[in-house]
Amino acid sequence: MGHLGHPFPMTESPAIYFDSHMHTPLCKHAEGHPIEYMQHGVSKNLKGIIMTCHSPMPDRFSHRVRMSPEQFGTYMEMVSEAAEEAPDGFDVLLGMESDWFPGMEPWLTELHSSADFHYILGSVHWHIPEYIDAFWKGDSSAFRIQYFEHLAESAESGLFDSLAHPDLVKNASPEDWHFETVQPHIESALDRIAASGVAMELNTSGLNKVMPEMNPGPQMLELMCSRGIPVVIGSDSHNPGRVGESFLSGLGMLEKAGYDKVSIFRERKRQDLLISKVKETIAP
Repeated sequence: MGHLGHPFPMTESPAIYFDSHMHTPLCKHAEGHPIEYMQHGVSKNLKGIIMTCHSPMPDRFSHRVRMSPEQFGTYMEMVSEAAEEAPDGFDVLLGMESDWFPGMEPWLTELHSSADFHYILGSVHWHIPEYIDAFWKGDSSAFRIQYFEHLAESAESGLFDSLAHPDLVKNASPEDWHFETVQPHIESALDRIAASGVAMELNTSGLNKVMPEMNPGPQMLELMCSRGIPVVIGSDSHNPGRVGESFLSGLGMLEKAGYDKVSIFRERKRQDLLISKVKETIAP
């Protein structure tokens, strides 16, 4: 693939932050080569991006929204191509967004050891048919409680560095989502997540969902902060133009919730950065 050029960053401050959540066309519901995601990361004055396409799963599990196991090598090649095209000082790193689902732990353990990943996001995707078939019993309240139980179990599995869009289930039936009703179950899950040491994501793409607020919303973010749970911001980009989208707003949300640091991962090790410094570097 030919060199596409690199947009000029809109700030002269040294880049220090990553967008750590984005996809490729291999998941069948995203567009754009990783090279294009890299270019937009450069234009946002990011230090780098971590590609985190949806993990392959066995036996055609949720196959309509993810790469097949046979395409995993292609995924790594696409990420490598973007890394080779990146300008000096900009990093394109290999990550994965892996679905947590009961019984999938052995598959994920093997997958995560099959490459030199920098970052593994764990996701409980309530909306995939396999999850709905297994856990939807016609009671939206019980479904939410089960979701947050699974969120805690995913942290306790030891498989993940961070948990993606952790209140995603509020989009299941937004008309009867009341935070106060489900708060005791969220707090119980957060207690377990905090004990596990796993980070959590502030996913800016929530602004484009049925409930137009980031995932998690401000109330849950405050509960996370009070428990000392680290946070990584990710755009969940499914097209290149959304890389780094609403990051300044997300950083402001973190500060309002009580955070003064935001995290990134490299080689599956967490690094904490001062929010005040990150805000100075990201282009609007």
